[in-house]
Amino acid sequence: MAEQPRTVPEDLLPHLRRARDLADRHYAEPLDLDGLAAAAGVSKYHFLRCFAATYGRTPALYLAERRIERAQDLLRATNVTVTEVCMLVGYSSLGSFSRKFTELVGMSPSAYQAKFVAEGMPRIPGCYVFMHGLSDRKRI
Repeated sequence: MAEQPRTVPEDLLPHLRRARDLADRHYAEPLDLDGLAAAAGVSKYHFLRCFAATYGRTPALYLAERRIERAQDLLRATNVTVTEVCMLVGYSSLGSFSRKFTELVGMSPSAYQAKFVAEGMPRIPGCYVFMHGLSDRKRI
């Protein structure tokens, strides 16, 4: 027998959005299931089930996607190194970052960056990125 799709109570949706917005704003900070569930005001297990039912992905995957999207922005538009990008978007391990980036984007972070360097796209200097806090913004 097939499992019935879970329905999420409508009054929980604003709380789930609050947690998702927290992940969007603070993607580079250490975030965990407990913290996101606390932002939504529910238990972590209930949060995990309801978040996945609402957004079609687990909170961990959602956060990874935000981090990798931001990494793509930085690799495309700046001359910041892959290692610096890894740290700027909230990863502490270059191996984990590279593996997740490759899984989601289809190429390594180095290959992705090299593609835009080869195209001659203008690049924002890394010193400017760090000095003016561009690494904290949603999009460059």
